[in-house]
Amino acid sequence: MSKAVVVFSGGQDSTTCLIQALTQFDEVHAITFDYGQRHDAEIEVAKALASNLKITSHKVMDVSLLNELAISALTRDAIPVSHELMENGLPNTFVPGRNILFLTLAGIYAYQLGADSVITGVCETDFSGYPDCRDKFVRAMESALCLGMDKQINLVTPLMWLNKAETWALADKYHSLTLVQEQTLTCYNGIIGQGCSDCPACHLRQNGLNDYLNNKPSVMASLEQKTDGKPA
Repeated sequence: MSKAVVVFSGGQDSTTCLIQALTQFDEVHAITFDYGQRHDAEIEVAKALASNLKITSHKVMDVSLLNELAISALTRDAIPVSHELMENGLPNTFVPGRNILFLTLAGIYAYQLGADSVITGVCETDFSGYPDCRDKFVRAMESALCLGMDKQINLVTPLMWLNKAETWALADKYHSLTLVQEQTLTCYNGIIGQGCSDCPACHLRQNGLNDYLNNKPSVMASLEQKTDGKPA
């Protein structure tokens, strides 16, 4: 029996990955992390989606220690989300160590469940400047997990080489465009669906959707080419 653990925030990317995983694995488990994030409404959104999609199990884990250590616009309400990069060249929404912690904990959870795959929606094409969304990082984490637990844990990144329009196309391919459009939360200000229309996450999401809706045939063809006509 094939099993997978999806790192699940209730946002566009992780929801698309979850929907795809349901077609590829016998059991799909999701893990959501509560780290005191600015847009904490995503936890309730994740719970609702997990129930709606009838996945095997959904675990919400308290990792508030991350909030104590990582100072970011996503962990401090007093820091406004900025469209400008910080002096180090990173956006102020970057939470240092977040994906290191999330993938480590998801790997441990997969070990306990007997799952070989951990699925994450990180993407290098539209990675918002986050260094922990790059393929090189994910492959290094995969190696560390396998060595540290003496078990093959595959870190699966279905969106790694897709742009945002192609991610929308992938949701549409699984007949879930409306669900992802209306029921997910990507907005840094915690507004479901179309969001606040102002924060960087909303801009990226809406621009990708507009691109897809205006160029469906070419975007879908690009998706198929990148995935060799197979499920992405």
